[in-house]
Amino acid sequence: MTSAGDGTTDVDALDAAFAETVRRTGASIGALYLLAPDERELFLDVLCGAPADFAAPWARVSSAAPAPVAEAVREDRLVWAGSQEELARSYPRTAMALPYPLALAAAPVVGVRRWGTLLLMWPATRPPYMTQRERGNITSSCRRLARLLEEAVANGRLPAPGVRPRVIAAGLGRRSAGPARAAEDFIERLPGGSCALDLEGRFAYLNSGACELLGREAGQLLGTLPWQSLRWLDDPTYEDRYRAAVITREPVAFTACRPPDHWLDFHLYPDDSGISVRIVPSGGQAPPAPAPRSAESTAAPSRAARLYQLTHLAAALTEVVGVQDVVDLVADQIMPAFGARSLVLSTADAGRLRITGYRGYAPHIIERLDGLPLDTTFTPAGQVLSSGLPAFFANQEEMRRTYPAASLVSGKQAWAFLPLIVSGRPVGCCILSYDRPHDFPAEERAVMTSLAGLIAQALDRARLYDAKHDLAHSLQQALLPRTLPAVPGLRVAARYLPATRGMDIGGDFYDLIRLGETAVAAVIGDVQGHDAAAAALMGQVRTAVHAHSALGTSPDQVLAATNRLLTDLGTELFTSCLYVHVDFAARRVSLASAGHPPPVRRLSEHETRPVDVPPGPLLGIDPDAVYPVTDIPLTAGLMLVLYTDGLIETPGVDLDDSINALAQHLAEADTNDLDRLIDTLVGKAGSNWQRTDDVALLVLHHTPRGP
Repeated sequence: MTSAGDGTTDVDALDAAFAETVRRTGASIGALYLLAPDERELFLDVLCGAPADFAAPWARVSSAAPAPVAEAVREDRLVWAGSQEELARSYPRTAMALPYPLALAAAPVVGVRRWGTLLLMWPATRPPYMTQRERGNITSSCRRLARLLEEAVANGRLPAPGVRPRVIAAGLGRRSAGPARAAEDFIERLPGGSCALDLEGRFAYLNSGACELLGREAGQLLGTLPWQSLRWLDDPTYEDRYRAAVITREPVAFTACRPPDHWLDFHLYPDDSGISVRIVPSGGQAPPAPAPRSAESTAAPSRAARLYQLTHLAAALTEVVGVQDVVDLVADQIMPAFGARSLVLSTADAGRLRITGYRGYAPHIIERLDGLPLDTTFTPAGQVLSSGLPAFFANQEEMRRTYPAASLVSGKQAWAFLPLIVSGRPVGCCILSYDRPHDFPAEERAVMTSLAGLIAQALDRARLYDAKHDLAHSLQQALLPRTLPAVPGLRVAARYLPATRGMDIGGDFYDLIRLGETAVAAVIGDVQGHDAAAAALMGQVRTAVHAHSALGTSPDQVLAATNRLLTDLGTELFTSCLYVHVDFAARRVSLASAGHPPPVRRLSEHETRPVDVPPGPLLGIDPDAVYPVTDIPLTAGLMLVLYTDGLIETPGVDLDDSINALAQHLAEADTNDLDRLIDTLVGKAGSNWQRTDDVALLVLHHTPRGP
């Protein structure tokens, strides 16, 4: 980055401000995430208080992910989790990947634009709440970071995603080294062994007692990771204890066996600069835990890091719903986790591989690869699907030897072909590719292969969900009116919004029925449930209401007749319904309700309120139910908003308060364009994003008739 004007660079100034923020807040770990240029994901730019490998599973986070760092910048608010239990309730995926006692805050870094998120973590020893002063300090620090980022852009350099985040220290220069010789003598006099690890986990110091107990010379261990230089510590359980010490900043202890039968107790004491370790012979009998494996030394990232990465990605795969969700997750999280630059995800369909999603390839290449037979020999996909075994090609030469045409078409330098198999049945193929030659270590191959099985399960579930959704959605759309009739003197607009969770369908409906030249009927209802049965019953209710309305019966009789039909059918689903009869000749509006929320009436900006309509029972309960009729005058400019409860129901909020809030929003809204009015009402009600219920709206606006 360019100079900041005082001999330091923009990145130096940013790092210094970030480190100062971590120190002032007392956080043990800090991370600064920045939004990528397309704002689809956040990338980890700076890390403090933990090694980079710890953050590998979260180096890139989708902006839409249910995670604190994404939600903070997405909703422009500070996210606080004061305990592991609170984190598990609100963000189960994050809690699964961080199974330690801790407190966490994520704050948006916002200036002239959204820049990203500041993440801070504390040991569980801090109070489980955040004071107003702490919130103010964090907010002001975020503004300072935003200003430094804006200065960097003004100097001609926008921070860009790097291969690894920068790792800095929060407390440089705060301690005095002291008399080094006296300290060494003091440590040598202590019984047992003493050693020090840096935050990366590497040996920084060992006394003679530690070397004796560990069975190695100091020169063989300094600068190495214990689980790599000491094979008997090469077990994820021991590395996890080290990770717990770094993240929680709490003392940790464990027992391990140095072959053949020397049991040792390890006591870890962490702080911001590293970990002090005491090693003493274990007393009494050895613990019942199995002895560590004597495996070959592993390369970075470590085995425990890979396990955490696998756990994090597996948790993410359990939350996907449709096929596009699977594609987005693989592209946004799994592909970056392995450093891949391109992706092709195919599904098996009618004996061919149909590409359902891709990244990093030109469209003409995808056209060439789409629709290949399952047993194709053009690419390795056919072989991996028939054998069920993945194939890895570290460079073009390896690919060219067996599949010469594929390497030319692809234009990539390394590939991982992962078969997606469910119960012996091919579901598809996931291809990760690289722009440079890439070796695939054994650990990485194992994690990729494990993830392929999870991707296959998720993709199979997603295809089934999409098929059911498409069927039910087609049924529902066929039952709702395609268009509403034009009625002189009446402006009309309607909207149906499906739930964003579950089957994405429901039983909400609306209709507008012309009754001759001088009258019209408007109806809105809500059938209990969110499945195909609810959609089918909705069609029956709408048909019944339409048929009885055409006979010219009054609103109470229309609902009573429909109610008798539903009780005769013996359905277990109940229905709310509001029927409105508009008589232009009599200048009157008659309303009857079967347990439905009241409509909101607007005469002018100063007179907007719910209409008091005494409700009768829900349809389908009592065959002898009576539905009172309410009459109001039909005046010029009268507007009625009919809606279902999905628009107004909010957990913890009284229903009457929600209805009054809707009336207030209607009073303040611009009514010139009814479609825009509906957009406003839906947005004000907070129903644009997550909806657990479907929503139907029908707006009627009486205007004087033309000649």
